[in-house]
Amino acid sequence: MSRFLAARNEGRICLIGAPFDSTTSYRPGARFGPDEIRRASQGLETFSPGQEHDLEDCPFTDMGDLELPFGDPSPALAMIEATVEKLIDQGRLPFLLGGEHLVSLGAIRTLAVRFPDVKIVHLDAHADLRDDYLGQRLSHASVIRRAVDLLGHDRVRQFGIRSCTREEYPLVKSLAADVPEIIAWAERSPCYLTCDLDILDPAVFPGTGTPEPGGISFQDLSETLVRLIGGLKVVGMDVVELAPNMDTTGVSSIAAAKIVRECLIALCRRGS
Repeated sequence: MSRFLAARNEGRICLIGAPFDSTTSYRPGARFGPDEIRRASQGLETFSPGQEHDLEDCPFTDMGDLELPFGDPSPALAMIEATVEKLIDQGRLPFLLGGEHLVSLGAIRTLAVRFPDVKIVHLDAHADLRDDYLGQRLSHASVIRRAVDLLGHDRVRQFGIRSCTREEYPLVKSLAADVPEIIAWAERSPCYLTCDLDILDPAVFPGTGTPEPGGISFQDLSETLVRLIGGLKVVGMDVVELAPNMDTTGVSSIAAAKIVRECLIALCRRGS
């Protein structure tokens, strides 16, 4: 079982691989994301010039991958819920590596119980607000709709959305916010931060299941995540939807690993 570069099996932050993509509707492969992020991390320096901090000075644990069953997503979500519940009860911060975006729902369900006032900050190209996709209510295309059903739309905000259905659009408009607006809205509430990497332009990040032209740059995403982590009370987060088999150059995997590195450092700095 591989581990993320510089993990020392200590500290409050806990990486958990969630290799699941059974509801992927276009290009499968996100189940290979967690292990590929770890592999690609071996090619990165541990120091972040942007944050002037080194990952080697950040204590965190990599628990490896959960053994999630294929097919029906309900058992996989239940396993994620149980794992996140255990970590939260230990006072730790779960950091999921996806996997398709539906894996976020397992963490959100647990956090909604442990933190009744939790808020969700969603970075993505797609709204993920469908009530169902092809009749399935548990889908990567419905994950944020399930979060809205659970928490109410007043406790969800979105950034970067550039693709939605006609039916989703009114809710998308009401949930959209920029970084300063999100931080002001969150106040001191606990927040779950979920980042679908297809928010990046596919020219930068082709290795994903549903690429959407017109996205942001790597530098913009990295800076946005660092700002959000610095300004929010993050109690859990995820980075999802790397499908490394869709990019034979490996550039998408390196980008995903570097985003995870920047998030780990930001979380460590925030905690200190």
